[in-house]
Amino acid sequence: MPLQQPFTVPDAWVLHFFPVLFGVSLIGCIAGTYSAPPTDEETLINFYTRVRPWGWWKPVEEKALVRYPHIQPNRNFKRDAFNVAIGIVWQCTLTIIPMYLVVREQLGLWSSIALLLVTTLILRKTWYKPLYKEEARYNEEMKQLK
Repeated sequence: MPLQQPFTVPDAWVLHFFPVLFGVSLIGCIAGTYSAPPTDEETLINFYTRVRPWGWWKPVEEKALVRYPHIQPNRNFKRDAFNVAIGIVWQCTLTIIPMYLVVREQLGLWSSIALLLVTTLILRKTWYKPLYKEEARYNEEMKQLK
């Protein structure tokens, strides 16, 4: 029995199929979203009070604040977005440093290590240290929910 050849398109780059793959994935995501029943309001309010996401949560935020007036909404979008951007660079350096070790590229290795150290210090100041302050407030708010 001959081996079956996988589906391929001769003389075509896989990159040319990215828009097709993206379109099919997008249609699947939208169909999956609207084919399922909406999440019940109680679950959304519970999620909001515990996570405090920023974004398009205004209707849920208003209902949560009516029920739990002592909770404080997350007003740190700019700081969080900055930390996400710095965190992406930090994570990329963790990936690229071993690659530079393997290919023995000294300049890239030491530059990446320096960038890792700088982004670590930035994240320590703008993300890790503020967690302590926010954690104490959050824990007090959560005690009042129970």
